[in-house]
Amino acid sequence: MVESGENPAWLEVLMREKFFNACLVHEEAKKNEKNILCLDCCFSICPHCFTSHTSHRLLQIRRYVYHDVLRLEDASRLMDCSFIQSYITNSAKVVFINQRPPTRQFRGSGNICCTCERSLQSPYLFCSISCKIDDVMKRQGDLSGFLRDCKYLPLTENALDDGLMTPDSTLEPVGSARTSSGSGGYGGVVWCRTLACTAATTEIVRRKRSNSAATCRRITAASSTAPGAPASLLNRRKNTPPQRAPLY
Repeated sequence: MVESGENPAWLEVLMREKFFNACLVHEEAKKNEKNILCLDCCFSICPHCFTSHTSHRLLQIRRYVYHDVLRLEDASRLMDCSFIQSYITNSAKVVFINQRPPTRQFRGSGNICCTCERSLQSPYLFCSISCKIDDVMKRQGDLSGFLRDCKYLPLTENALDDGLMTPDSTLEPVGSARTSSGSGGYGGVVWCRTLACTAATTEIVRRKRSNSAATCRRITAASSTAPGAPASLLNRRKNTPPQRAPLY
């Protein structure tokens, strides 16, 4: 975790703030989640607070698999994001802000996070910004070589809706997370194909049952109208075994 001192105050807020809570100032308004960090005021705001901070540096927080992330492009303006594993959501690369829950270790190729030992893809060394900050602080004692001087962050009011929780980002299973290398990117396609196959199978079964019922009705109708049909044959119950002929 970031230590207080010479480090910028906005960085501490970024690491510790609980984003996407309702804004108390605009409590009755829709889409009032606090998903923007004002780097100059060092607190989070909602899209309705945007007009009061248009001249400030604003950093938009996004959600991916129920965790806070930053667009890699935005984060790279503020800090060195090299070797932090990135993912793709809504056609944009993102990096996690805080350390992620540990995963079960596996055998095979790949790296592990230098801080929390979470499984990573090669050549990444950190699973989140927080893990890289912890590693830099242990090795160097400060973040002078990690942080970058950024005096402007491009954020327009029309782009704010992108950062809200959307179904295709927050409901995507963790196992189908697409990385920047493209591995695992077919998870959504497999899910769609599974739904399509299930729907097709259901339709086929429904049609077979419908055709079978119609065939039974036609056979019954034909048997009842056939001349000379034995009454015992027409009234025979289903699954009733035939009677054996008498022995002479």
